[in-house]
Amino acid sequence: MPIALIIGADSPAAEELLLGTAVQESLAFKYRNQQRGGPAVSYFQIEPNTHNDVWTNFIDYRPKLKEKVLSLLTNKSADKINELEYNDKYAAAIARIIYMRVPSPLPPIGNIEKQANYWKAHYNTPLGKGKPSEYIEKWNKYVLEVK
Repeated sequence: MPIALIIGADSPAAEELLLGTAVQESLAFKYRNQQRGGPAVSYFQIEPNTHNDVWTNFIDYRPKLKEKVLSLLTNKSADKINELEYNDKYAAAIARIIYMRVPSPLPPIGNIEKQANYWKAHYNTPLGKGKPSEYIEKWNKYVLEVK
């Protein structure tokens, strides 16, 4: 079952954007830790501060969403940052919630260029080192060639 469906935020566009995000951020599921010593973890390369902000300023104010996200932890007392790094379902849920916080709608399914620009603007951020062209290149190499 898609993680976005579990947390009540499912759509084909969301699934495609999450796949593209993970492929871009982790170099096609190669890295769970940010290279060169950065703090980001998981295939979605989420920094602990971003994770904590998602909880403090979004999830904690939505009891139904909170219950669903907590159900993805391996146990109730699990360390959430460790879960973020090694529990792919939990990490995918947090990545989806990062996108849920964006007021503009998700780009349409199949429009990888718009998804790449959306990822850059709202996930990697304008100050991040990633480029939409890299997202598209990795999508074509690791997703299209595999299909």
